[in-house]
Amino acid sequence: MMTSDEILFFNTHPRALPLYAVLRERILTAVPDARIEVGKTQISFFTKHMFAAASFAPVGKAGERPDPFLTVTFGLRRRLASRRVAAAAEPYPNRWTHHVWIGSAEDADEELMGWIGEAAAVSSGKR
Repeated sequence: MMTSDEILFFNTHPRALPLYAVLRERILTAVPDARIEVGKTQISFFTKHMFAAASFAPVGKAGERPDPFLTVTFGLRRRLASRRVAAAAEPYPNRWTHHVWIGSAEDADEELMGWIGEAAAVSSGKR
């Protein structure tokens, strides 16, 4: 069940709430021990450390973002070579932060969930 804080996060972007609902359900199914924290600019998913976040971060080219959209952010020990990645950065050696847009429920697919599952394993201290 979504919290009121999660729902209020979408006050200014209500059309993105269904995208988040699908993403949230898929993440919690894949990582049942994940906890959620709602901040001012993102909703974060944690195990031992944060492994994914949903936000409205305007990464990449504005004209290419779907409408509505969510930016899904996750960290891996490698850089992904995928057209789906709107932006990637290496803030620390061998720690890559990736940003992927979702604009439909179908975008929260097996490929994205595989990356998020890998990020959760990294967050938990597993390889």
